[in-house]
Amino acid sequence: MTTRGMLALAHAGLAQDKKAAAPAATSTTSPCKGLDQAACAAKATDCQWITPKKGKQKPYCRLKSKPAKKAVAPKTSPAKP
Repeated sequence: MTTRGMLALAHAGLAQDKKAAAPAATSTTSPCKGLDQAACAAKATDCQWITPKKGKQKPYCRLKSKPAKKAVAPKTSPAKP
């Protein structure tokens, strides 16, 4: 095998290692996932218990959503006469 062929194989091996490692690093799990109702209530500052109204979906615990920032109106100065 030539040097060029060996380099191509080595590069292909490194590329596969990087692709396999990337998804694991970006994957994050919720601290609320899989908790029962009592444990979810204990973490009330971060989690909330969801009870679906219809369908076959079971109740579950999820991370609370963060409130959207409201736009603040600019202060206006009174008109000078």
